[in-house]
Amino acid sequence: MNLNLSNSNYKLIILIMVIVVAGMSQGMLLPLLTILLDRSGVSADANGLNAAALYIGIFSTMFFIEKPVRRFGYKPVIMVGMGMIILATCLFPLWQQTAVWFVLRLLVGVGDSALHYATQLWIVTSSPKEHRGRNISLYGMAYGLGFSLGPFGITLLKIGIWFPFLITSGFFVIVLLLVQKLTNERPERGERVEAIHKRASKVFRLAWFPLLTSLLFGYMEASMNSNFPLYGLRVGLHESNIGVLLPIIGVGSLIMQLPLGIWSDRIGRRSILIVTGFIGALAFACISFAGANPWWIGLLFGVAGGMVGSFFSLGLAYAADILPRHLLPTANVIASIQYSFGSIAGPLIGGFAIGYLHVASMFYFISFIYLLFALSGLIFKRKAA
Repeated sequence: MNLNLSNSNYKLIILIMVIVVAGMSQGMLLPLLTILLDRSGVSADANGLNAAALYIGIFSTMFFIEKPVRRFGYKPVIMVGMGMIILATCLFPLWQQTAVWFVLRLLVGVGDSALHYATQLWIVTSSPKEHRGRNISLYGMAYGLGFSLGPFGITLLKIGIWFPFLITSGFFVIVLLLVQKLTNERPERGERVEAIHKRASKVFRLAWFPLLTSLLFGYMEASMNSNFPLYGLRVGLHESNIGVLLPIIGVGSLIMQLPLGIWSDRIGRRSILIVTGFIGALAFACISFAGANPWWIGLLFGVAGGMVGSFFSLGLAYAADILPRHLLPTANVIASIQYSFGSIAGPLIGGFAIGYLHVASMFYFISFIYLLFALSGLIFKRKAA
């Protein structure tokens, strides 16, 4: 019993390390590649399109990733995904061309999606019921921690263009060696459920409001990390300021994630999501008034991140409250697809807005969609399954 518990904790720790490093990679690559493309004269809208390639890769993977996980197990899929990211990361500084970077970002997206899907499903299916919520929260906090640390890689450009990419790859190699020591597992054959379109329809009918959180979170995260560097450079912020400011959103999320989770248990997740949506919308709307003052921007980033940085995990928790157990895997896949949709749309819309509308319009649009979300929560009614 104690041996099984020890092995389970060891596995959880390694899988959490995978997510931390994956978050670091994604948090670094988005703003770093945006800055490097902007230096080479790429327009804001083309820059946003290039950034969306990563999320196109993530999105496309969701349509075929289930079969290799069921056939080969979690461990090989995680290792292949990490290998793809290491390969692409090492090739970025070798060919600094937009077309090549688009393909490499697609490769990173496929690898990132594979390791996230397998890791998340492995944690959920192997966690005992009494610890499942805690372990999912640890998963979210691990990704948030890694994503917050990632933008600091921008400061490593002072040493050389290769250095940030090599450091990230080095972390992946270390964790990859640890994953290799895990005993492989597979999803249970009996867990496969028929009529996916019927299950998806039922999930949307019962839990459309909680699942919107993944769409909004993906949009906000990708837009901020891909488009804020462009906004910052245009309003007069230094690259080093951008590298320090972006992690503040993740720091705010880390600080508030546990309190919001506890309050949602006591007050209700619907109420928490509505209130945090309103406050987050207000914080994003005020960023444009901060100008190039990094202190005010940092304060608003902290508030916004603290309010909406837990949207993905809170939304999944709320969906788990509403949906019967057999529909939870379907809800997880839908949330991942919607996250990808939002992540693809974020850089595209934000880049277009910066290039052709007002420079601060990216914040106004983020504020608007969070306000719409909060208002939609007022009309959402929990239905019987």
